[in-house]
Amino acid sequence: MKISCVILTMGNRVAELNRAVESALNQVDGDVEVVIVGNGADVPEVSATPPEGSAAVVKSIRLDQNTGIPAGRNRGVEECSGDVVLFLDDDGWYASQKVVAHVRDRFATEPDLAVISFRVMDPDGGIGQRRHVPRLRAGDPQRSSPVTTFLGGASAIRRSAFLQVGGLPERFFYAHEETDLAWRLLGEGYRIEYDAETVMYHPQVPPTRHAEFYRLNARNRVWLARRNLPWPLAFFYLTNWVVLTVARERGSGVTLKAWFSGFFEGLRTPAGERRPMAWRTAWRMVKLGRPPIV
Repeated sequence: MKISCVILTMGNRVAELNRAVESALNQVDGDVEVVIVGNGADVPEVSATPPEGSAAVVKSIRLDQNTGIPAGRNRGVEECSGDVVLFLDDDGWYASQKVVAHVRDRFATEPDLAVISFRVMDPDGGIGQRRHVPRLRAGDPQRSSPVTTFLGGASAIRRSAFLQVGGLPERFFYAHEETDLAWRLLGEGYRIEYDAETVMYHPQVPPTRHAEFYRLNARNRVWLARRNLPWPLAFFYLTNWVVLTVARERGSGVTLKAWFSGFFEGLRTPAGERRPMAWRTAWRMVKLGRPPIV
């Protein structure tokens, strides 16, 4: 089973990119095909090279403009030849040289497994961020479990399943594109697992560092619901997130203004193809501990 690794870069973190590529190339029994996507930027020269005797390779492509995370990753997958594709942030790296061997074994023996979401650890020894454990009960990051979404920059995906459901939604640009893909994979009967044995190191940085975080977060939640949920569930899902956001951010008028700007943008602009999940898929998500209203 061949493994590829897609790394997006804006070309502004050369040392970090080199570290990420090196961690993919140096996997034991890995022979990883690394595809670096310059998202509206030239791909920097990297010094990392495959170990002697390895069949690993490094390829790079440049997109003319920053097309966003989902479009960039989709383009990377197009360039891959692997049966399984790893997505790795350019400022992340694998904690062990045995990650690929573990991933390969799981996908080879579990044909209904579509995605493995990795455990993200702070290289400086911090406690980590709750959002890095993609489930409601996130208190124990060392516990593996089935989940209903995953972390895009710390994951492994069965390429055939990815292509079967149409890849990541490119209109999203940033935020919730993984959940959109995950819900469609669950609808096709696949499993998604948070696997605590697969560890990626990543600096502990808040998602709010992105200037458009609140607007895109809200807009894409609306699009996610409009694309994937039966209308009664879409209503409860969006109502729930309005209440949660107001409760969490009630002291910040600037934040709420940006969030509601995105929310109404999501209501009035095209969300893309609507393929509402079957009620049995929604019930499956309930049994997995994450009903599609949270």
